Amino acid sequence: MTDRILSALKKCGIEDFQITLTEEESAELFFIKKELDMQRSKKVRTANVSVYRVFEEDGERFRGVASVRVQDSQTPQELEKLFADAYYAAGFLKNKYYDLYAGAKEELVEVQSTLAGKTLSEMVQGFAQALFAEDVHEEVFLNSAEIFANCSTTHIINSCGVDVAYRKSSVWGEFVVQCVDGQDVETYQDFAYNDWSTDALREKVRNTMELTRARARAESAPAAGEYRIILTGSYVKELMRYYVSRAESSNIYQKYSSFSVGCDVQGEEVLKDRVNMTMKAVVPFSGEGIPMKDREMIKDGRLLMIHGGNRFAQYLGIEPTGDFGGFRVPAGQVSLAEMKAQPYLEIVNFSDFQMNDYTGHFGGEIRLAFFYDGEKVVPVTGGSVNGNIFEAQKTLVFSKEMQVEKNFEGPKAVCMDKVSVAGK
Repeated sequence: MTDRILSALKKCGIEDFQITLTEEESAELFFIKKELDMQRSKKVRTANVSVYRVFEEDGERFRGVASVRVQDSQTPQELEKLFADAYYAAGFLKNKYYDLYAGAKEELVEVQSTLAGKTLSEMVQGFAQALFAEDVHEEVFLNSAEIFANCSTTHIINSCGVDVAYRKSSVWGEFVVQCVDGQDVETYQDFAYNDWSTDALREKVRNTMELTRARARAESAPAAGEYRIILTGSYVKELMRYYVSRAESSNIYQKYSSFSVGCDVQGEEVLKDRVNMTMKAVVPFSGEGIPMKDREMIKDGRLLMIHGGNRFAQYLGIEPTGDFGGFRVPAGQVSLAEMKAQPYLEIVNFSDFQMNDYTGHFGGEIRLAFFYDGEKVVPVTGGSVNGNIFEAQKTLVFSKEMQVEKNFEGPKAVCMDKVSVAGK
């Protein structure tokens, strides 16, 4: 396929391009309760081609781009027409001129993980066993589940010498827990791992079952007011993604973010924990073929670097780091037990948690939370959280306990003071 694409590009006179070839093999299991409802395997090959066009208007240079997907069945003539049309379309996109990333040919890189070397069948069967190991109750159980194991090879070639490839394995899926004790309620949960994290999946299933059981008992919403709130699980990742977005080169260049190297990302009135963050290279090369490595981005609240791809890095006059797939936040100094020694509202399930990277607002409707008034803990449901990171970041406290997901490693919980809650 590569030779056919290169030949068609040459015949069209297209000098600037990038080709991304992906070959994916997957094994998939679908369950209804504990019964295997369907299993299938797939092998898919795709090719995405970006063609670039440099042109001038009123003495100013621009670089336009258009991307197309190539099918195996397309003839040379069809490819030539496809690329010619894309090249024409690229002339309507007036991006400020930039040079394409220039690289070199490198050998295929095998991404190291504890999944490497295992067959797709071993992956899905192993995670299926872990998934159902906690499904031992009658009143709360797994209603349905899907598991996907994938091994993919990505090959990136561009007209400026980039010729790199890597192979990577991963497992992901989703499940629904149902509780029929009290109210009949369900909780949706997803998961994704780059390693053989079957213990982590078992813990996630166990916790989701406990939360679903509590949700079946919860009847009233918390009283309206300001609370010391605790966020756990994936909501920690979503909250901290604010800093990832604000430090991204495209947002800084387009003035969506005021971050700059050396700035204090939390402001000057921090009362508790300082933010620390490392960007994680989950693959050896970015989508543009830029070599990736872990990079410390925030240290004690100070921004050490701006991250992002080639185009906006050139506009800002900085090194292109590539687009990172993951990040790490270190553990805090306070245990979950210590965090819960004072009154709190712990939200463990939102209907739809939102973190607005531009306004700083975060929140969502509460599906399940635990309220501790200093004497007893009660499950509550309803109402909504309405916070703003510009204020909340002054009182952040991170837990000692950690969690690991596919693209995130960080504290299991984060605590914030005086967050507004709309309730009864």
